[in-house]
Amino acid sequence: MLAIHNGQRTTDSSRMLSMDGILIIDKPAGFTSHDVVARARRILGERRIGHTGTLDPFATGVLVLLIGRATRLAQFLMAADKEYEAVVRLGFATDTGDIDGTRLSHPVPAADLYRTSQEIRNAFQDLTGEIWQLPPMYSAKKRDGRKLYEFARRGEEVERELIKVTIHAFTSLESEPRLVVNPYNTADLRVRVVCSSGTYIRTLAEDFGKLLGLGAHLAKLCRTRAGAFEFQDAITLEGLEQLVEERSLEKILRPPDAALSGMPFVHLNDSDGKRARNGIAIPFAAALWSDGEKVRILDDEDQLIGVGVFDSERQLLHPRVVLN
Repeated sequence: MLAIHNGQRTTDSSRMLSMDGILIIDKPAGFTSHDVVARARRILGERRIGHTGTLDPFATGVLVLLIGRATRLAQFLMAADKEYEAVVRLGFATDTGDIDGTRLSHPVPAADLYRTSQEIRNAFQDLTGEIWQLPPMYSAKKRDGRKLYEFARRGEEVERELIKVTIHAFTSLESEPRLVVNPYNTADLRVRVVCSSGTYIRTLAEDFGKLLGLGAHLAKLCRTRAGAFEFQDAITLEGLEQLVEERSLEKILRPPDAALSGMPFVHLNDSDGKRARNGIAIPFAAALWSDGEKVRILDDEDQLIGVGVFDSERQLLHPRVVLN
């Protein structure tokens, strides 16, 4: 009747995919995340497209798009850890925290940019683990129903609440961390960051500079991973357009449950599958899940029906998000 699994499963890659699924896009610099969604809508002829985590216009890299009914799974991807490679430029800060902003101070003399490898490592260490961040004014975080950047563009600064984030790794991309001095009295440091969702890499760069006694901002930022989706699997918008013209979208469109690879799953027979599709709870007397645990619900043909939440007291799996 039922097959319960608590690990990952193997997907039949030969199965043709419908328009419901996931695309990993390599966002180009100069595009907002909304620009990418709009472009994908035109290329695919599909209105139901959303992304799972904003990238700033100057940033590049992994932007996960949910297509069709897969947009209903956004809540399960938004909280995924992210990984970045960045260039922190030390010497002066900007009002946006990145290279597109207005300079807030003059570069310091080149001699004042020298920092030892140990000083750099100490700053990394101080910003690793659970830390507090002040959201930047140029961000989409809301205050009184309005986005902070709306205040910032009018020259207003409003009070913001600190947020707690987790920095799993903050390291140099070089074996021996060192600042590379530029011709105009700034210095660059190439870094790798693995962090929780909601982390502001611009703020991390600014706080890193403060620990070294230097103004700082981001000169480059590339997201190399979002949850289970990595940069090596991303495609450019031009590449997407070409595959659509060739009618080969199935080469890159992943099934909706690829977003849920770390989630336990259960196969339902036809009768229970129909109940789940109608939002009716399914009894599970001997389930191994914890109370409130989220579970992928699959039919007997390995298709994702939706996601349920387990009620351990009543021994029921309640469908919460249903795709088909």
